[in-house]
Amino acid sequence: MAIVKLNNKAVSNATAFGSITGLGSMIFIKKLTASSSATLSFVDGADGVVLDDTYKEYYFTFNNIHPQTDAQHFSFQSSINTGSSYGVTATTTLFRAYHNEGDSSAGLAYRADYDLAQSTNFIPFSDGIATGNGNDECVAGYLHLYNPSSTAFVKHFTACFNEYHQADFSINGFIGGYFNTTSAVDAVRFQMSSGNIDAGDICLYGID
Repeated sequence: MAIVKLNNKAVSNATAFGSITGLGSMIFIKKLTASSSATLSFVDGADGVVLDDTYKEYYFTFNNIHPQTDAQHFSFQSSINTGSSYGVTATTTLFRAYHNEGDSSAGLAYRADYDLAQSTNFIPFSDGIATGNGNDECVAGYLHLYNPSSTAFVKHFTACFNEYHQADFSINGFIGGYFNTTSAVDAVRFQMSSGNIDAGDICLYGID
């Protein structure tokens, strides 16, 4: 048994802290790979997708998302009717840090012009002119969706991305918001603001 002192008071059996486990395991559900794809959609009950009360948290990772058209925003929206329509009312906020390859411009900014207030628009993972379509340009990150099957509460989400901006900037952005519905969210769609998703993959995990 290890004895330590915190604030001059003895605490016994401190080695028990070492046995604390994580908050949960990531259970792989589905991977979608883009190939000049207009959209990539995860719909509960379709093609092995689970997006229901099996898990209280769902985690999407997106890797090397490359737009077919230059200077486009990678974005997402949800559905409450298993993908028959996308456009659940959402309120969001976004801030980001940026730095260009020439080391001549950098900063941290809250982007009020990319906030949504009770909007049914697709929610962008980027701001400004957005991701370039050069051969090596892409965007990557994650989206964390909380308890989408709840019929009592709104559906919160947080996201983080890093993009290779079309003007040769690294832009690291953070998004938070909620889908303002007490209906169960049972599908999520990803797309570019214009043109197809030329390449990249998105994986869905449940948090056990």
